[in-house]
Amino acid sequence: MNLFDDDDFMNTTPQDNFISIIKTANQNIVANELEKVFARLALAEKLLEDNGLEEQYERDIKSFAIANPDEYNNRLTSLYLETVGNIVTQCE
Repeated sequence: MNLFDDDDFMNTTPQDNFISIIKTANQNIVANELEKVFARLALAEKLLEDNGLEEQYERDIKSFAIANPDEYNNRLTSLYLETVGNIVTQCE
């Protein structure tokens, strides 16, 4: 199953590819993968709260992207690529 044009894939960002994939892939698979991402986020937030770190987290989140733009972009790109990879492999 080819979910995207190979030429377009090479000329777009991981974020663009993510949006394209979630629009065209099997919606049950997309929903399951997004559920996993949100479940991880919910657990991470709960652990921060349980350890009294939510205020520190809020401060850090505001400054991280500004102070570490390359690392921020690399991590964001990695999440997009991982999620797309999980969706595409299940659609094959």
